[in-house]
Amino acid sequence: MTAHMRLGFHTPETEEELSQLVLEAAESRTPLEVMGKGTKRELGHAVRAGAVVSTENMRGITLYEPTELVMVAKTGTPLAEIEAALAENDQELACEPVDIAPVMGYGPGEGTVGGLVATNISGSRRILKGAVRDHVLGIRAVNGRGEIIKSGGRVMKNVTGYDLARMLAGSWGTLAVMSEVALKVLPVHRESRTLIFFGLTDYAAIEALCIAMGTPYEVSGTLHLHAELAARLTDEDLAGNGAAVTAIRVESFPASARYRASRLREALLAYGPELELDSNRSQVFWRDVQSLKMFKDVRNPLWRVSTIPSRAASLIGNLARKIDVRVAYDWSGGLIWIETPALADAAAVDIRRQLAEFGGHATLIRADSTIRNGTDVFQPLEPPHDVLTAKLKHAFDPLGLFNPGRLYRDR
Repeated sequence: MTAHMRLGFHTPETEEELSQLVLEAAESRTPLEVMGKGTKRELGHAVRAGAVVSTENMRGITLYEPTELVMVAKTGTPLAEIEAALAENDQELACEPVDIAPVMGYGPGEGTVGGLVATNISGSRRILKGAVRDHVLGIRAVNGRGEIIKSGGRVMKNVTGYDLARMLAGSWGTLAVMSEVALKVLPVHRESRTLIFFGLTDYAAIEALCIAMGTPYEVSGTLHLHAELAARLTDEDLAGNGAAVTAIRVESFPASARYRASRLREALLAYGPELELDSNRSQVFWRDVQSLKMFKDVRNPLWRVSTIPSRAASLIGNLARKIDVRVAYDWSGGLIWIETPALADAAAVDIRRQLAEFGGHATLIRADSTIRNGTDVFQPLEPPHDVLTAKLKHAFDPLGLFNPGRLYRDR
């Protein structure tokens, strides 16, 4: 065993190699930047690290039982590989993960399954199926002592001690280095129908989306796009309309999906649904949303804001009086993607001022390094949460080796 961590870029291929690298880092007190493929490396503050550990060579599906709806994969496995294997069996990741890679300058599907779990950035179907972490059955990882730890397995009830899925999902590689994850998968819905409304104001659109969510028709997607963003969609009819686009999706067997869409249309006649996308067009539309196609101009900062749906339109209305913003409301307004001009602080002061009034959390997804290192990329923690976060960090990574400074500049 070496006494000093080798500096540079390390790509272990096995869990044992990963454990050895972390153990060396612990002995030499060498902080590590933890990453997969690196598609999200520019999200967050610059990491104060002496070496880099990438799991991109720890790849491969180690178990897949379609009849049991379970897939186990090493964390460096690209999402494109995961989705291709699932598609062969008419299955999918039910959490509909957002593919951040394209808006960060990478190709679709280049992100890894480890990055998916580490960031817990869930897509439109979260309103019906839950977040990424809700579909994680088990995790294997290496903690800050170089120990291999595991939790869960092929069924939820096997979790003992720390629920690693809950702890590590959304931790951004600051608690442990994940080596393998077990995921719950589900069959692909045979039919997808999407009702489209044109030209609704933000207030009217959120009202309609919330009404849809209150029906018994199991809505799986509710989105409102400003006209400037709708113009960037793949579907020419939607892009060329020149108006804001509001969309409501249902998924099921063909007869059931069409019935639900017709009943939703009746419930929302006052808002004037003008178009119903068939299954093929619906899938194209929601793939655009999943890959954030509307936000591919890497020159513009991009924020991800969670708030109370009923307050979303007022929050954006106040913000729009100060700066020019282009907005996509997902989850009926509970999730807001905000593209801002390339201001000195990416509009951080204005956005956080509005959140202080209306409530919510904001994460700066994309901005140049000067802006990211000069502002709070992640939502500042309230004192009680700060204390709990520090205790959790110490339990997993007592020496503070993993991604120091990534989430918060002072740790």
